[in-house]
Amino acid sequence: MAADRQECPVAVVGAGVMGMGIATTVLGSGLPVVLLDIDRAALDRAERTIELQLRHARMMDALPPDRTPGRLVTTTSVPALAGARAVVEAVVEHQATKAEVLAEVAAVVDPSTPLISNTSGIPIDELADALPRPRQLIGTHFMNPAYLIDLVEVIRGPRTDEATVTGLTSLLTDLNRRAVVVRDSHGFVTSRLLHPMLNDAARLVGEAVATAEDVDALMVGCLGHRTGPLRTADLIGLDNLVDSLAALYERTGEQRYRPCEQLLAKVRDGDLGRKSGRGFYDYGEAL
Repeated sequence: MAADRQECPVAVVGAGVMGMGIATTVLGSGLPVVLLDIDRAALDRAERTIELQLRHARMMDALPPDRTPGRLVTTTSVPALAGARAVVEAVVEHQATKAEVLAEVAAVVDPSTPLISNTSGIPIDELADALPRPRQLIGTHFMNPAYLIDLVEVIRGPRTDEATVTGLTSLLTDLNRRAVVVRDSHGFVTSRLLHPMLNDAARLVGEAVATAEDVDALMVGCLGHRTGPLRTADLIGLDNLVDSLAALYERTGEQRYRPCEQLLAKVRDGDLGRKSGRGFYDYGEAL
């Protein structure tokens, strides 16, 4: 059984920042990946980026030294996911889009295949409403860069069955990832704590209370934050952060989740963070 499981690919849906990072994590653990996206150009970029990320992970000693990277296959065809061991959905942080993608995938995979939605805050049970078998759905919140961070927030929905939990747990073990399981809710734990802080940090810059560099320097030097909130926001992607905050604001009505004007302006200008080459900091070239 273990050999069969190792041979079945892990499907990743979405060739964006998180999809590429998750694919890199799986490949670096020696498992094959089928990466699906509707955009062939995005898949071509992903192949190049994933190779660079694998090299980076090796340099950081973040890959098992005794494993050869798995084989990557890219596709624009949903039926190509039919034989997957598990499917990780990593498309944009929009409830309707995620639900539509998950329903399409559920129609072609085996009823026992775990469907894993990688989300920073959309309740899993909301997404499960769109599926013929809600028991198959479970949530993860991989942090960026996924191939360097070994802790994963796991969200068990109220209708998620034990077999799905076991399937995800087994996969994470094979990826050398630790899991913390939390109850399903809007924003879970990490986003409900982190995203309002990032929003406030951006607001301080917009109000000219301090520069981005000074905000981050204070948080790093005085409070022990590893990189600073605004470098963290740039790494997440300012568009992704705005989407996550908007989803939390829609569900709670709490003003601390309402995306501030400084973030909205950055997104309107196309300054999305590291992936676009510019956010609160200038990175030179887009990823």
